[in-house]
Amino acid sequence: MVIAVLIVGIYFLLPKLVGFGDAIGMLKEASSIWLAVAIGFCVLSFVTYIALFRAVVGGEVFPITWPEAYEINMAGFAATLFFSAGGAGGVVLTYWALRQGGMERRDVGTRMVAFIVLHYLFYPLTIVVFGVLLRTGVLSGSTEVSLTILPAAIAGLVMIVGLAIALVPSDIERRIRNISDRRPSVKVLAKLATVPATLAEGVRVALKLVAHPWKAGLAMIGAVGFWAANIGILWASFKAFGIAVPFGLVVMGFFIGMAANLIPFVPAGVGAVDAGMIGTFVLFGLPEAEVFAAILIYRLVAFWLPIPPGVVAFFQLRKRVRQWKEEGLPVDRPPEPSLMGGGN
Repeated sequence: MVIAVLIVGIYFLLPKLVGFGDAIGMLKEASSIWLAVAIGFCVLSFVTYIALFRAVVGGEVFPITWPEAYEINMAGFAATLFFSAGGAGGVVLTYWALRQGGMERRDVGTRMVAFIVLHYLFYPLTIVVFGVLLRTGVLSGSTEVSLTILPAAIAGLVMIVGLAIALVPSDIERRIRNISDRRPSVKVLAKLATVPATLAEGVRVALKLVAHPWKAGLAMIGAVGFWAANIGILWASFKAFGIAVPFGLVVMGFFIGMAANLIPFVPAGVGAVDAGMIGTFVLFGLPEAEVFAAILIYRLVAFWLPIPPGVVAFFQLRKRVRQWKEEGLPVDRPPEPSLMGGGN
């Protein structure tokens, strides 16, 4: 009900209240060719995402097949419908699947942290680069500080804080355990120490991949390709209405708008991401009615279209888990090439 109210309010009522025309009515004017291009980019985004997952989470520790990786990730995507804040639902479901496959808790934590870090590393990095390029006029588009340098500064701060986690000593657990042995009153710290230790180890694994991109080709292609494909969906959505948006604005608008996905208690960012993207591109000076229609196309293709196969994948994954228990867990299979090689 909440989702329906948000969608109706953003796409039906708001355009009429502010005089932006009939966004829904404009859908019939969309080019079918560019809609097909957008769908193609959507397929590519999931292929690259699954490739990244298999390269980072799989490998020697958890040698899963492409179909298994597909089921875990598509089911995780469907789970994000119920949780926002960066896809918490997908994280929980993925954790469950890896544990059912026999992966140790510490390995699950480390690999998932590495996967998330590598996946999102290019988010703030792109905002920093494109914010500076737009502000300095290297790329055509807006030079407003609030839409270029300010987001770039915030993104840079996020990167610094995130990467600083890698500085946590690798023996942090031992150090805190020694303290707790001498002071029983702080024994709880020994248990809590596993959190920063796992985070730091995961960040270091991700940075190791970044430092050796030629050895971790599949992981790097997956990390960059996912965001590139999603931006491609948005670009094709604008082209469907004949709107020529400068490349820098498409990229910057996409990432600024997607930040709304972090708003808690909004299922999968529904409504928040839509409003964030619409507001960003309107502030960039694009025609309002076309922006509403283009963002609606983007969300239909990138978010709503993959949900049915994601739900199907969830039931396939449940069947897969039963199969693992009957025929042998993934962790018991012969190891694949090392993590740095990215798997098969």
